[in-house]
Formats: sequence, structure tokens, C-alpha cells
Amino acid sequence: MEDALPMRPEVKLSGWRGHLTALAIVACTILALFHRDLLGMVAIWWNASTYGHCLFVPILVAWLVQQRLPGLRRLEPSAWAPGLLWLGLGAFAWMLGAAAGVAVVRHGALVMMLQGSVIALLGPAVARALLFPLFYAFFMVPFGEEIVAPLQLATAHISMILLGLTGVPAQMQGIFITTPNGYFEVAEACSGAKFVIAMTAYGLLVCNVCFTSWRRRVAFMVGALSLSILANGVRAFATIFVAEVTTIDAAAGFDHVVYGWLFFAVIMIVVMAIAWPFFDRQPGDPWFDPEDLRHKGHSATGAVAGVALAMIVAAPLWLAASAAAGQPLPGAPAMPQVKGWVRSDEPPLRPWQPRFDGADHLAMARYGDAKGQVVDLAIATFDRQDEGRELVGFGQGAAGADSGWTWSQPAPAPGDARGEQITGPGRVVRHVVSFYVVGGGRPTGSAHLVKLATMKARLLGGDRRAAAIMVSAEERAGRSADAAIAAFLHDLGDVKDLADRSLGTR
Repeated sequence: MEDALPMRPEVKLSGWRGHLTALAIVACTILALFHRDLLGMVAIWWNASTYGHCLFVPILVAWLVQQRLPGLRRLEPSAWAPGLLWLGLGAFAWMLGAAAGVAVVRHGALVMMLQGSVIALLGPAVARALLFPLFYAFFMVPFGEEIVAPLQLATAHISMILLGLTGVPAQMQGIFITTPNGYFEVAEACSGAKFVIAMTAYGLLVCNVCFTSWRRRVAFMVGALSLSILANGVRAFATIFVAEVTTIDAAAGFDHVVYGWLFFAVIMIVVMAIAWPFFDRQPGDPWFDPEDLRHKGHSATGAVAGVALAMIVAAPLWLAASAAAGQPLPGAPAMPQVKGWVRSDEPPLRPWQPRFDGADHLAMARYGDAKGQVVDLAIATFDRQDEGRELVGFGQGAAGADSGWTWSQPAPAPGDARGEQITGPGRVVRHVVSFYVVGGGRPTGSAHLVKLATMKARLLGGDRRAAAIMVSAEERAGRSADAAIAAFLHDLGDVKDLADRSLGTR
């Protein structure tokens, strides 16, 4: 009779040490697998002043967790399979963001996957105890570019109101303000976006730490954000006003003194001074009652960790498997013959060329008609879109980064296009109407629809060829840019037909 083999004891991941070990393995795998997005996020924190506050968010999250340690020690962690839903949603969101080429979605998805690993491997009780720190981690994501342009216009309007009240004559054209003593631009850096974004992060932290009443929290956030926008408008007005009563150089010096994080610090002090008497959370108040959070039932920790690892690996594998190579283009786009228009050699007031990094082809032509109207036509084509070579993105388009041209305000355009006014050195003003086409689809002026079409084509192996068609004209005395563009588009006919011929999709 053979001797029975000794039974090996079953290894169980139990208690905080085991669960934290499993969490560390999954979290490190996420950070290693998506390290490019992590490094990209950190680079934005370090290099973009708008997101400098993000450098402090990991420290604040760690501090918020440390504040909750006494209560956490009274909880028993447990693996919880439903928590994998949030992790899986994050992995799916990353895949969508990578397919569409939207960095902010990939960065947010990275945070979601880390949050999901905490929920799945530490359980619902711990997750509820850490609900605010987990939520606050979203402020590590550099978001908010969409509010820059509206805040530029808001700042310009506030400045104009205050200039009118002080009797300073001024004219506003988009984000540009002209006074008797100068010509001022409410640049992106002056929009106040970084103050609004940072104040949102700071305000929500204060709401959690200093308030328990939801009414007071809402009132604090509304007041803090409103004061940030108003104060930035006052700062811009003060700079212009100083230039009017002294000199431009003195105004520049004044702006450098009051601008930056010192200005934001003063606003924070004012906000806190006003809100201080209304704080209703006492020092030492518990953050949660452990008895109310206790949860019965658990899943096998090893199995949950294994499924979590499979989910995070599946997203990039699926994307790599579904991505098809770009289809060939017919060559450089041929400039169309447009009835009533001929090629023009009239020099522009200021050279203009849109920026499309990574485009396979960028062709331009200048046209004139018998009425003296002159327009520029630009066609950019891509055999596919990838990171760094995208149809729409930061620094791309009519007013490309470092081009000398600056977005000023929206401009008239057909319903399937985007219209914008851009301003160059010497106060030269252009209107640009842009059409975007992906994979032989219908033209659109929406960056969101472009990203959706790009995502669909990449995930489903569709046609990834893309084109941008731009019609632009200068504003000159006696010449309306909008009228010239409208006349050219009328005579050009179907923009989709031009796009199809340029991409070879017809």
C-alpha cells in the first residue's frame, strides 16, 4: 500500500496584509502596462501651469486616507467580485480613448482602473470608507481644456464692463480689446482656467474636510468658483486700466506682480475667510462609523485578482488585434477647378497655413473671383490617425501652436462645419470654415464626432483615412471674409465629393 501524500495547507489571502499584497500586484501591473499614459499625465502636471496643482493631488489623497486610518483598522477587507465592474469599465474606457486618440479619456480610465482594483480587492466596506479619497483621485487627470475659450470670452466681457464703468473707451473683437493706449489679448494663460480648475479641486477638498451640510457645500462651491471668475476679470481689467493711466510697460509689470499662484492664494484666503464662520465639521469628528459599513460575504481574493489582471491586459490586446493598417491615399490632393474662381497670386496680409502634424499631405491654393473676393483653400489628408498625427487635437488646425495666429472667437459656418475667427500679428483677422471627414463619412465640424468616427473605425477595422478641408479669407476694408467664404462654398458644391476625391474613397 502506497503512503498517502501529505496534504499541503491551502494558501489564503486573508487580513489586511494579504489583500494589500494582492492590491499592490494589480496596481503595479496597471501602472506598468499603461506607463505611457502615466508618464504623459505627469509630464502635463510638470510642464503645463494650468495643471500644476495636480502634483499635489496624490499627496492629498494619501493624507485623506491617513485621516481615515483609525476607522479603517476596525474594518475587515474582503475581495468583492462586483467591484470588477468599475475596473472593467475603466479598461473599456481606456480602449475607447486609445482608439479615438483622446488622452484625457485614457488618463481618466487609468484612474478608474486603480479605483476599481481598490473596490474589488478591499471590498465594499473599505471602498465606502474611502469613497471621497477615491473620487478625489480624478483630479489627477488633466482636464478642462474645453473651458478655456469660454473663460477667455467671459474675462474679456467682464473687462469691457469695468472699462465702461471707469470711462475708458474700448472696443472688443473676440478676445482682443483695443483702447486708446494699447491693444490687449486675453490669452489662454489669462483666461483664468487654471484658477477655476484648481479652485474646483481645492473647493471640493474644503467641502469634505470642513462641511457636513450639503447646502453649505453647494453654496461654498458656487461662491468660490464665481469669485475666481470675477476676480480674474478684475485682474485683466486692472492691467488694461493701469496701461491707460500709465504706460504699457508699467501694466506689464503690474500684471506680473498680481498674476500667477500668488494671485490665486489671495483669492483662496478671501474665500476661506468668508466661509470660516460657517464650517460645521468639528476637528476630531469621525469620518465614518465602521459599524454601519460592515459587509457580509466575500469572494476568493486570488480569483478576483486573476480576473482583474485579465481585464487590464485584455484592453490593449483587443486594440492591437483590431487595429488595421491605413489604406493608401491617391497622392497629394488635387486642387479643384471652381466655376467663377481662378487661381490668385495676390499676397496675403499675413502668411497663413493650418497645422496638421503627421499629415501625409497638406495642399493649399489661393482663389479669386471677378468681384475681388479672395479665399484660401487648404486640404490635409491622413491614411490613418495615430498618437501625434490626428485630425483634431491640441495645437492642430487653423491657429496651430507657434503659428503666430490666435483663436479669437467663433465665426459663421454651415451646419456641417466649424467656423472660427483667428487673429495674427498686425491685427490681421481671418475667418476659417473647417470640414472634417473620416473614412468616407459625412463632413462635420465637431471634434467630438471626429473622435467618435475615428474610434469606430479603429475598433471595428473600418476605413481610417481622414481629411480636413478649410476655406479661409481675410477681413479687409470693403471685403467681408464671411461673404467670400460663403460665395466660394456655394460655387464649390458638395464638400464631401472633394473629400472623397482627396482620400480616394469614391
